[in-house]
Amino acid sequence: MKLKTYLKKYWLAYLFAIICLIVSVGLDMLSPQVTKKIIDDVIGKGNLNLLTPLLITIFMIGIGRAFFQYFKELTFDKVSVNIATNLRRDLFRHVQSLSLNYFDKTNTGELMSRIKDDVDRIWNGFGYVGMLMIEVVFHTVFVMYCMLNLSPKLAIIPFIAMPTIAVFAIYMEKKLDTVYEDISEENALLNTVAQENLAGVRTVKAFAREKFEIDKFLSHNRRYYELNMKQSKVFIRYQPIFDLITKLLPIVTICYGGHLVIQGEISLGTLGAFVAYCDYIVWPMQMLGWLSNDFASAIASIKKVNKIYKEHPTITDPQKPVILDNVKGRVTFDHVSLSISDTEILKDISFDLLEGKTLGVMGATGAGKTSIISLLNRFYDTTEGSVLLDGVDVRKLSLKQLRSCIAPVMQDVFLFSDTINENVKLGKRELVTDKDVTDSLDKAQAMEFISHMQEGCETLIGERGVGLSGGQKQRISIARALSKRTPILVMDDSTSALDMETELAIQQELKELKEITKIIIAHRISAVRHADEIIVLKDGQIAERGNHEELLKQKGMYYDTFMAQYGEYLEQTEQPA
Repeated sequence: MKLKTYLKKYWLAYLFAIICLIVSVGLDMLSPQVTKKIIDDVIGKGNLNLLTPLLITIFMIGIGRAFFQYFKELTFDKVSVNIATNLRRDLFRHVQSLSLNYFDKTNTGELMSRIKDDVDRIWNGFGYVGMLMIEVVFHTVFVMYCMLNLSPKLAIIPFIAMPTIAVFAIYMEKKLDTVYEDISEENALLNTVAQENLAGVRTVKAFAREKFEIDKFLSHNRRYYELNMKQSKVFIRYQPIFDLITKLLPIVTICYGGHLVIQGEISLGTLGAFVAYCDYIVWPMQMLGWLSNDFASAIASIKKVNKIYKEHPTITDPQKPVILDNVKGRVTFDHVSLSISDTEILKDISFDLLEGKTLGVMGATGAGKTSIISLLNRFYDTTEGSVLLDGVDVRKLSLKQLRSCIAPVMQDVFLFSDTINENVKLGKRELVTDKDVTDSLDKAQAMEFISHMQEGCETLIGERGVGLSGGQKQRISIARALSKRTPILVMDDSTSALDMETELAIQQELKELKEITKIIIAHRISAVRHADEIIVLKDGQIAERGNHEELLKQKGMYYDTFMAQYGEYLEQTEQPA
């Protein structure tokens, strides 16, 4: 993230706001000069005819200052809101562009903290805090200039006070910078713990794990408290120094200035104006600690956000992607191997699935079944070999065309907090009609339970489908895939929560999809037995392959699974060849 990119976009608005700021501060500097005139000329010399014009001048200065202050703050606020909105949008887009391997190593709570909390702190830096810091600079320069013009001797006092405070402020900012790094990290951890526990609250309660989770949350909360207290201790250690200097400044000025008045070196009006300027310079000095505090927070957040921007997607579109005019759905794995973090997942996987045919994939947990789907969707790239769609390496296709050709029914069903209708339309809201939704739900055997809901397809479901059974969520997920009418349908253990009758009915519907290529991953024999080819994976390799009858003849892993699931009953009613 380059901050100058956002500054360039709104440089004209910032320029206008800074001009308003300068004019406002300039008008503020005129008031003590008018006060000097009133003391010296009206009170001292008795020129009462000057009083009315001078009072009108003070009134006009107040109106002018209010006018320019209004536009200054309005412009800064508006620009900072726009920058925060654009920054949050760009950051979210960048996160969405990253490949799955980034999300494998980054937790959700940390990303939530960066997108929300850190962007808010940067927003402050660009807006209110940034505005005040600029105002402090101009305010200080103008005041010091006016003080020098009034009395160089008296100006020595604030000239000593200002660098002293600046040194303490810089030292404090360095201390706070380290603390804010730790606070930002702990805030991300706290968000992660809270997000995980709220998302998995049913699991927590089911295992009576509330006390453990509360203790875990409290430990992070205690650490967050300690870091914030550490921040406060740094702040309150230096803030009294700022307060002491700002309180002593006008007192010392009056004492020394009174001596100069008695000596006749300056007028009483000059002393009065100088004391007024001392009050003006106290404000920037008092603000310095607070602004350093917030500015350090914004800098720490920028560093955190920049860490995300330094991440780049490992899976990207080719510079000149091949565009398939009509995707037929032929899937070919040509000696494919996959390793992730030096761990071998798949080794030498080869098959050629013609369009309209069905491939069944079986194997024990961790055998690499889902990795085949990940490679087909190009969530990861192969370590060796190639995956082809209609004879073209998927690495040569655009990600959008590749993934829009595949309708997945994932093992981990995710439903959004929305209506059933919107969950089925997901990804193609403009193309999928309400009739398509109803038809696909009917094919997925979901209308049976949806018809009993008061709102039907417009029923709102809770987060991740809370309130629905595992089988109901799976049927909605199947309907979501069927409604897309893509050339390739992938079902990753998507009927595991269904009863045998419902699974059989869905399989009958799938048989009718003659032109769609299907890859069915399952642990149940019933889900893959009618596939044109079945491959059985073991330790990331193809251990057996063939159709149902051929695999039974081999008396291997597939046969053992068959016998474990069906036993003697099926052996008697359907003797294997």
